[in-house]
Amino acid sequence: MSRRHGWWVLYGLVLLLVLCWPRPWLVVSELDAKGADERRYVFSGDDGTRFSLRWQHSVELEDWIETFELSHGGIDVVRSRFKTFGAGVPDTGRASRLEHGWVVLNDLHRPVDPLLIQAASREHYRMEYGGHCFDLAALGPAPILHFQQQRLPPVLVMGALWRPWWHRMTRGHQDVGSVSREQHEHKNG
Repeated sequence: MSRRHGWWVLYGLVLLLVLCWPRPWLVVSELDAKGADERRYVFSGDDGTRFSLRWQHSVELEDWIETFELSHGGIDVVRSRFKTFGAGVPDTGRASRLEHGWVVLNDLHRPVDPLLIQAASREHYRMEYGGHCFDLAALGPAPILHFQQQRLPPVLVMGALWRPWWHRMTRGHQDVGSVSREQHEHKNG
């Protein structure tokens, strides 16, 4: 075996190892009528990774934002922000504070695993991850979405891993519901 051939074999083995070695991911799957998961979005998901869900409350008709953190294979809600007290406001026993017109509850650390939502278009569900906002209703009519932390090899999540970024590059922001966090916050408080 020539020296050059040996280096190519080594490169191939390293690439195979990288693509097959399981690592943690934040997986957003859509549940079908039979309860089977189909991966829609996949993001890097080490312990401590945070993401937010924002929607318009169906009764109060005001935005609500909850921030979640991945922790030891589960998901904890760590922060809640909302505009008005009313139906569905959690009683955490903790003090709230007013911040730029939002009522803020911090340090909740309440497990919510499994995290399931029905992303109805009238409630305008959005997910913020890594400074970008993704319109979850753009996935279809009122999808039921399952958020979870999973250890999987990158080769198994490639399609869902590239999907949000590929759509963002090829179709622009508005077609897939992806806007920068700065645009989102400026528009929606």
